[in-house]
Amino acid sequence: LDLSNCSLHDVPLELAEATTAMVLDLTENPLTTLPNGTFLGFTHLQLLAVPPELECPGGSHAWQEVTVNGSSRLCQDQRNPCNVSAEIAWPCPENSACAPDGPGLVQCLCDSPFHGYKCLREGTFPVLLFSGILGTATISLSLLLWGTQRRKAKTP
Repeated sequence: LDLSNCSLHDVPLELAEATTAMVLDLTENPLTTLPNGTFLGFTHLQLLAVPPELECPGGSHAWQEVTVNGSSRLCQDQRNPCNVSAEIAWPCPENSACAPDGPGLVQCLCDSPFHGYKCLREGTFPVLLFSGILGTATISLSLLLWGTQRRKAKTP
């Protein structure tokens, strides 16, 4: 994806839709910062070229190789932040696993059959019970309001 020399002052919001991009060139743009989360979901990104005054997203530790070459800083080959041997591993809760989510970004995915907040619930979501309670409450409230409000609608 070549966005070089497009006079971009900010990263376009539409860039979030290009998460499958493998090469991205943002050089020769008057960018001042790359906001946090700009490259969220860019797990396939292998080469990113940014203006030399900007740092690589996630820092230099998120990339195998960072080089400054003339008018660009090249960030090559994302490192998997979950496979860090020198530093402390990313703290995912019990019953979950760390997964990369872009340069220097991670997400914790629940192991099967766990789900919910901090992967503490086991089994599947109780769809039938949830739908039954929600439907019963909605119908009951509707009947109550219809019964109490229809008198007021008939009087002139």
